[in-house]
Amino acid sequence: MSEVELLSDVGADYTRLRDLLEAAKWKEADEETGTLMLKVASRETQGLLDSESISKFPCTDLRTIDRLWVKYSKGRFGFSVQKRIYDEVGKDSEKWGDLVGWRQGGIWLNFSDLTFNIDAPTGHLPGRFARFPVGWGWWFGPFLVSRIEECSL
Repeated sequence: MSEVELLSDVGADYTRLRDLLEAAKWKEADEETGTLMLKVASRETQGLLDSESISKFPCTDLRTIDRLWVKYSKGRFGFSVQKRIYDEVGKDSEKWGDLVGWRQGGIWLNFSDLTFNIDAPTGHLPGRFARFPVGWGWWFGPFLVSRIEECSL
């Protein structure tokens, strides 16, 4: 597989993310993805991405992050993988959560309960973007789905 160009519209450095993914350090890569996304969106102080910041998230950066995850997981992880599964289940978020392993027995998992290895279900990672005061915020939602479509991931 060819090398992923570490492109960014805002000067973000994706070297550490690439290195973590190459070393199969999935949890650390997930955390680095969150850190980078907040930095790219200038939302570090807020600690989360809101609908506006997601709708303006640079496609170049979203594509770089996705391509790194897809390459180093051999097609198992990444936003485009999550989006494909979402489309396959007819945009049924609960069924989608079951398939990617974020929901078990009808209950949405906490970040600490995710699986951080290559044997995790397809689409399982990346799994979070920022720590909230009372829990964890999930990456995937209608605004990110829309942005993934707009960016043609």
